[in-house]
Amino acid sequence: MQIPIQTLPLFPILDRNLLELLRSLSSEEWQAPTRARPWTVKDIATHLLDGSMRTLSISRDRYFGDKPSGIQSYRDLVNYLNGLNADWVNATKRLSPTMLIQLLEITGRQYVDHLHELDPFAPAVFSVAWAGESTSLNWFHIAREYTEKWHHQQQIREAVNKPGIQSRELYYPVLDTFMRALPHHYKNVTATEGTILKIEITGEAGGIWFLIRQRNHWMLSKDQPAYQSYATMNDDTAWKLFTKGLERSEAERLVICSGNIDVAKPIVSILSVMA
Repeated sequence: MQIPIQTLPLFPILDRNLLELLRSLSSEEWQAPTRARPWTVKDIATHLLDGSMRTLSISRDRYFGDKPSGIQSYRDLVNYLNGLNADWVNATKRLSPTMLIQLLEITGRQYVDHLHELDPFAPAVFSVAWAGESTSLNWFHIAREYTEKWHHQQQIREAVNKPGIQSRELYYPVLDTFMRALPHHYKNVTATEGTILKIEITGEAGGIWFLIRQRNHWMLSKDQPAYQSYATMNDDTAWKLFTKGLERSEAERLVICSGNIDVAKPIVSILSVMA
């Protein structure tokens, strides 16, 4: 069976790029503010370390620590995760950049090794909640993890004015994964059966996707010649939009919508992160 979005071979490339980047930073650059306010470059680096260590502890070692209580909704889950993230970032402020780089290198290798052990079509330990799933397959969980590591590194690169990692090889799988949030995001958007929204992302890593209304749900497709509504943006705008990196007014300016605006416009509030 073919994996719909293959990201496993890309993790080592992404990690190598990250370590090279972090080793090149000055003391001032480590403290630079980022689009992920209020986090600095160092805060994002520590968050990436937490992602690897938390996955290894829970998914590989089956150690869940203090289990959350009172999670009744998506917002409860987001608040819980935000609290975990903040606790970790605050606790690791005492770690030096050199120590962070060493820990990222060590845990990064173990993290990738563990991902290779997972059956891509078995249920994942974490669901992709932003896609509306309560249970996800490992290939989708792994693709989601790839988008996390990709977009946080991109935030660091933007903050220190270093070239982004927007080659088609490394970025298109991110966009393809992000797009899987669309059917869930549009769940409350009503339209007649057969309504089609074309989404186009321009640039080297761009592509075209179609969101199709079928009875009482929306379906994502890459093959649909006719459409009534259209939304387009460039690939630099796309990652910022999907990761809550744009204010609503800025998103409305950068995402061009036409046709049935009631169908096209909701994309400006899309999220493919837990936020």
